[in-house]
Amino acid sequence: MGDRNDGKARRPQQVYTLLAEVGRKDGDGLPEGATGAALMCYASGVDEAEAVRETVALLRQAGLNPLEVSGYGSLEERLAEGHDIDVEERALMQRALDENAVIIAQMTPFFDD
Repeated sequence: MGDRNDGKARRPQQVYTLLAEVGRKDGDGLPEGATGAALMCYASGVDEAEAVRETVALLRQAGLNPLEVSGYGSLEERLAEGHDIDVEERALMQRALDENAVIIAQMTPFFDD
């Protein structure tokens, strides 16, 4: 009956807003003619670094080619910065937290002009 976490307090999961840029890869499912895409994601993690790692792993597993991930902070950090977060966005964030998941909220493909 030992303490399985060695007495360390487990940090709570938070949801982070991330913008992932992906390049092309065979079979990635992006529209024909697209050069890549930006994906707005909500990812849970004990810190932003963990949320980024989980997001990159998920994108690779989905057959995408992640190039860069930018973090926009946790819900609390975004609210403190004055971001307006609507009901739909909050619901997606809550889903990411409840399911300990990465939610892709929006995908915007890039095309050469």
